[in-house]
Amino acid sequence: MSGLPPTTSVKRWFVTTNHKDIGILYTITALFFLLFGGVMALLIRLQLWDPTSQILSGLAYNEAVTAHGLIMVFWFLSPFAFGFANYFVPLQIGADDLAFPRLNALSYWLYLGSGLLLAVSFFQGGTLSAGWTIYAPLNVPMYTPSIGSTGAVLALAMFVTGTTASTVNFLTSIHHSRAEGMGIMDMPMFTWSMLATVWMMLFAFAALLAVGLILAADRVLGSVYFSATEGGSLLWGHLFWFFGHPEVYIVFFPALGVMLELFQTFSGRRLVGRKWVIISICLISVQSFLVWMHHMFLTTINLEIKTLMMATTIGISLPFDLVVFALIYTLIKGRIQFTTPFLFAFGALLLFILGGITGVFLGAIVLDYEFRGTYWVVAHFHYVMFGGATALFGGAYYWFPKITGKMYDEFLGKLHFVIFFIGFNAVYFSMFLGWETPRRVFEYNPEFQIYHQFGTIGAFVLGFSFFIMFYNFAKSYVSGEPAGDNPWDYSRTAEWAVSSPPPLENWPNRPSYASGKLEFVKDYVPDGGPAMKTDDNGDVATDGGDSHSAHISEYPYWDKHPSHASIWPFALSVALGVTLFGFSGFADAVTVELGETAMQSNVVISNAMYPIAIVAGMLGLLYTGVKWGLEDFYAPPSEFAERWPFNGVEKVKLGMWFFLASDVIVFGAF
Repeated sequence: MSGLPPTTSVKRWFVTTNHKDIGILYTITALFFLLFGGVMALLIRLQLWDPTSQILSGLAYNEAVTAHGLIMVFWFLSPFAFGFANYFVPLQIGADDLAFPRLNALSYWLYLGSGLLLAVSFFQGGTLSAGWTIYAPLNVPMYTPSIGSTGAVLALAMFVTGTTASTVNFLTSIHHSRAEGMGIMDMPMFTWSMLATVWMMLFAFAALLAVGLILAADRVLGSVYFSATEGGSLLWGHLFWFFGHPEVYIVFFPALGVMLELFQTFSGRRLVGRKWVIISICLISVQSFLVWMHHMFLTTINLEIKTLMMATTIGISLPFDLVVFALIYTLIKGRIQFTTPFLFAFGALLLFILGGITGVFLGAIVLDYEFRGTYWVVAHFHYVMFGGATALFGGAYYWFPKITGKMYDEFLGKLHFVIFFIGFNAVYFSMFLGWETPRRVFEYNPEFQIYHQFGTIGAFVLGFSFFIMFYNFAKSYVSGEPAGDNPWDYSRTAEWAVSSPPPLENWPNRPSYASGKLEFVKDYVPDGGPAMKTDDNGDVATDGGDSHSAHISEYPYWDKHPSHASIWPFALSVALGVTLFGFSGFADAVTVELGETAMQSNVVISNAMYPIAIVAGMLGLLYTGVKWGLEDFYAPPSEFAERWPFNGVEKVKLGMWFFLASDVIVFGAF
């Protein structure tokens, strides 16, 4: 296969490994899962319109709640952020691509494949109904016996596998591929927030992978880790929430990075206290692993440990306070432009502040006894997770001109924000008012009906607002005004220094910050031969960078372009998906009838589809793995990159170090 993907055919999207294409795929797929999860949410709200409504059965309601939570947390929020990260982090650090392009493509296809596996689980006797936190013992076959429940667990394991690969890729790229002269403290704030995010993901998602594999063993192989009455539920709680609370910041940090970029761009002022904001982000990343036990205040853990965890939970709000005040002071000192991206970023800040204040109540042991298991937790959770992620929609408007070269409709964008903000607060603030309603229960006391009806109306208003966004983007992509390379007055990060959309390999020449500002350097060969050129043998005008020639003697000239196409990431993910589909029904399809002796025992296959899928999938994994290894795929590291604090470490070795660090958590859980 050629090293370059087709430019117009559908085939391009199956073979591309270019980070910008992968970013677009992530973003569009995440928006599809937003619709999927949104439909589940509207079904939930319709059921709660009346205290004794029969729109959904008890089982169907639990399945809708579980699917909504899993889809929104795993298949929408983080992948939506990673769509922007894939597209813009390499551009912001001056890289040609991520460190491992094929691994990046594989991460996406595993993400999509896992989502399809989850969707298939609805047709395998019903999907998982244990709630999105999948608490034990509700997660074992005794209480959730359907094949679809096992399929959903395996889909989650597949998703985490792809996420771990993406985490290793981003860590290696940011630490190994920064442009010459870009120190780690010089990175844009969005890239800084993504760096903190992937460091948390490296360890948090490892715990989720471990607990997912253990649960899969319980469901497929018949082990009893979580069905055991002596501590099975407590074991799940510790492992899940060791992942679960960092996940709050894993979801929020990319949105925070967007806020930090947008507040600077639309106030015309550099971020106040930038160094201290970076320090705060690092502190929060570490503290996020020290607060998970406040989710377990209702267990039999002794009071001294609970008190310690209460202190760490409340303490994590302190660095957040610094970040919030830095954002506010940046606005006070600037001249604000009330564009659509800024409105979403500012709205996200307001929603997150309210979510943070209400979360302090849950950090206090006595108050947690009262609020735990009620709609107070549901409301707080949505204000933090979905409220903070509101900034990501601002990011979509902010970067839409760069991705498409077209300008969105400003009126429709502001209309989207107004309707979104009204609907959001209508549905979730009403939950605070009706907080005594037990969560995960599809019938409730009539005294809370007014709050639930108001929330249901708000949910439909909120859902309608997204159709305005989709219409705006579709209309603008087809017939929008040309945006130019940089439509914003004060955007200064590197992605705005190239054309819109950016070229395949990002830069007209090698980007460098060695002089203190972005420049594009033409590198001469040692004998004084011709410089490296763009495809049209000319210089590309930029808004943020200068071009000049540099005589480089210590580095050889190399004219081979990196590869941007491979079919094997897609093929390997298909093979893994087929294998996991087979395992989802293996326990039900294959049983052993014991005789008096081993020789008299029989293996009975009631549904041959699942064993066949396992065999076909594993053969496919073997074949695609071999073809991957034999493929002539060229992805050279930059010879001029900043690599502190891993100077002198090869790219592949560094990636393996990160992978092994994650494995410590995975195998430590066993």
